[in-house]
Amino acid sequence: MITQLTIITGASRGMGLTMAQQLIGARHKLLCISRGSSDALAQAADQAGADLTQWQADLADATPVAARLGQWLANQSAPEISSVTLVNNAGVIPPIVPLYAADPQELVRALRVGLEAPLVMTAAFLAATRAWTAKRRVLNISSGLGRHPMASQSAYCAAKAGLDHFTRCLAQDEARQANGARVCALAPGVIDTDMQQQLRNAHPLDFPDQASFAKLKQTGQLTSAQDAAARVLAYLNRTDFGSQPVADVRD
Repeated sequence: MITQLTIITGASRGMGLTMAQQLIGARHKLLCISRGSSDALAQAADQAGADLTQWQADLADATPVAARLGQWLANQSAPEISSVTLVNNAGVIPPIVPLYAADPQELVRALRVGLEAPLVMTAAFLAATRAWTAKRRVLNISSGLGRHPMASQSAYCAAKAGLDHFTRCLAQDEARQANGARVCALAPGVIDTDMQQQLRNAHPLDFPDQASFAKLKQTGQLTSAQDAAARVLAYLNRTDFGSQPVADVRD
C-alpha cells in the first residue's frame, strides 16, 4: 500500500533532485516534473524498488502540465494514500543584468516558471485532491531574495516575493476548507547549486553583490544540496508545518 505521494517540480538537478533521492523508499510514490529526466534518480528508484514517475515538461507553459497533473491525480487510488504533497521547487534566474539590459523573453520565462507555474500547478493539485481524506500539503520553495531586494535580480526577486504572498493568500483559502491543505513558502538557505555559480560568475559591473556571493563559496558558507534537502524535508514533516505560511528553514 502507498502511504505517501509527493510531486516535485524541478527535480532533475540541484536541491530538487536531492529531495527526490532522499524520498525514495518503500511505500512512497514520487512524481517528478522537470525539463529533463534524471538517470541517477531512475537508477536509485530501480535499486530501491521504488515507485517513481518522471515527466519531461517545460513549466514556462504550465497550463497543459497542470491539466495533466489533475488527470493523473484523479487516476490515483486515494484511499491508499495517507499524505499527498506538492513541492513547487522549479525556478529560473535570467541573465544577471540591470533591468534595462534584460531580454524580455528571459524576464517572462523567469516569472512564468517561478510564479505562474506554482499558481496553476497548485490550483490543479488542490482541485484534484479536494475530496481526499489524506493529509494535503503544498511546499513552495522560496528565497531570501523574495524578502530582500537586490540589484540585477528584478525578475527572480519579484517571482519569489509573489510566491510568498500567493502562499499567504492560499493559507487563508485553505483554512476555510474541510481538510484544507497546509501550505508554506519556505526559504531553504544559501545552497551550493548551479544558481549560486551563476551569481558568482556574474560581471561585477552588472551585479554589485557578485563579490559577496563569491565570498560565500570561498569561506565555505554554502549549504550542500544534500544538507539543504534534508533540512527542507525535516521542516515539511514538522507537526506545525503550515502554521507560518512564509518561513525560513533556518528559523
